[in-house]
Amino acid sequence: MAQIVNVHQSEAWNGYEGQHWADHHDRYDAVNNGYNESLLDAAAIGPRDRVLDIGCGNGRVTRLAARRARLGTVTGVDLSGPMLARARDLAAQEDIPNVTFEQGDAQVYPFADGSFDAAISRFGVMFFADPVAAFANIRRALREGGRLAFLPMAPLGATDLGTVLATLPPRDEPAIGTHEQGPLSLSDPARVREVLEGAGFADVSCAGVEVEQIWGRDAPDAARFVADWGPIRYNYGGSDEIVDTLTRAMRPFERDGAVRLRGSNWLVSARR
Repeated sequence: MAQIVNVHQSEAWNGYEGQHWADHHDRYDAVNNGYNESLLDAAAIGPRDRVLDIGCGNGRVTRLAARRARLGTVTGVDLSGPMLARARDLAAQEDIPNVTFEQGDAQVYPFADGSFDAAISRFGVMFFADPVAAFANIRRALREGGRLAFLPMAPLGATDLGTVLATLPPRDEPAIGTHEQGPLSLSDPARVREVLEGAGFADVSCAGVEVEQIWGRDAPDAARFVADWGPIRYNYGGSDEIVDTLTRAMRPFERDGAVRLRGSNWLVSARR
């Protein structure tokens, strides 16, 4: 494995957090699949492109990108050994030969200069120890004119997940972290622009994307899944009381055999 500077995140994604995502890859994809086409369209992936998937996790977006870049190559990079093992297995099951997966920290990974036409990420870029340095490294890996497209979380605000999490007992810090660190670190478009322009990117744009997210087959199932999700488990411990609270909050969103929450996040694009 290449050099790691984001040690805390490496420990998390090679511990409980990464194993939970690997074990429940299909469930996390059910939550996030609605964003896939918008992300890939924003990256304008062509059949011969060389694509970098940053924080690729279990590799769902990596595999979809590889189908678009059928005569090109797609490289997924992630800190998580458990998720990369799952990604390789799924790519083999789906017989997708033009993907490779590397374990490493994208902030310092030794990419060859100008070796990619596009870089993408579905919720995998919010955890860098130094985001400006990380995106500068990603920019270096892109050819001149190369495209960057990624999805960071937007503020939960009036989203359905925000409504659900608002029922949990209050804490000194929000359940999924602050705007300075964690999943919400790039939730402010002004901050996104500051980071990307500081890293040397141009033509930065940020647009909202709203999709339906499937969190479980019914309220108890979705509640147990959310209670075991890393940030909630870390802050609340996954007790029966928390599961009961989440179950009650999920009830209004049961529809057509699933718990369906309205999700709204940012889609960012830029160019080297």
